[in-house]
Amino acid sequence: MSSTAPSPLDRAGQHNSFCHELAHAFLYDEISSGQVQGNINSLSLYLSLSLNPTSLLRLHFHDCFVNGCAASILLDPTPTIDSAQLADPNNNSARGFEVIDQIKAEVDKACGYSLVSCANILAVAARDSVVALGGPSWEVQLGRRDSTMASRTAANNDIPAPNMDLPALINTFQKQGLDSRDLVALSGAHTIGFAQRRIFTDRIYNNTNIIVDFAGSLQSLCPRTGEDSNLAGLDPSPAQFDALYFHNLLAQKVLLHSDQALYSGGSTTELVKAYSDDVEAFWNNFAKSMVKMGNIKPLIGSKGQIRLNCGRVN
Repeated sequence: MSSTAPSPLDRAGQHNSFCHELAHAFLYDEISSGQVQGNINSLSLYLSLSLNPTSLLRLHFHDCFVNGCAASILLDPTPTIDSAQLADPNNNSARGFEVIDQIKAEVDKACGYSLVSCANILAVAARDSVVALGGPSWEVQLGRRDSTMASRTAANNDIPAPNMDLPALINTFQKQGLDSRDLVALSGAHTIGFAQRRIFTDRIYNNTNIIVDFAGSLQSLCPRTGEDSNLAGLDPSPAQFDALYFHNLLAQKVLLHSDQALYSGGSTTELVKAYSDDVEAFWNNFAKSMVKMGNIKPLIGSKGQIRLNCGRVN
């Protein structure tokens, strides 16, 4: 992004800055420092009490890839809302909705009315989740408004699938205005979190570009048939935002077929090698790509709305 040409979010976020700064402070855990007073708990408390922070990062990613970063993923199913929550990548998998709801309620209470959008809360919560797990920080651009519609079909079509090869991944990211550097950097989010058995069973039993001992250790935990909800860490340190993911790509020790596709002799191979050697380079490019992703088709100005409840349209 050009330093001389601010994004639409730069301009939109300049309005009503007090409550947006309050939301920043709340979500970035500055409350405890005394900079903002009030009966508000920090995001880190919610994270520690409710779920792994990786769920909030994943929510933001899956939101932005489906008609832009407008909190459509948060809309519950109704007779008129074909909720993205029911799409294959999200159904019985996406989590953290109640955490966003609680953050929204606390921020609105502190501000006196509903000013901070659910889409902005998702973006800031994603950043703070990465920070909470030892990763980089970045300035979250504000100004997003919330969608009044959702699409299960778009979610099924546009969210990258775990069985994709490199050309399909590149194409999926290009549809969102993201390039191969963004693809590799953002895929590095798989240095944290877990995957369900159904997502990686085919890889550990049928792929050849996987170390035999690694596949065998997973097969002993995850038989071909069983509970789809059984989990395995996406890398050996799933609660630490490090660069071990890229080392595992070099060693062919990753869970997902789509991850190993990044290191398969194609155009992304050198970036994988670079990030495996330089965690600072990975962090720097991850932060830049998160800002870029957060600018996918935002609703600004009079478009959309500021939802009173993140799970339903006003």
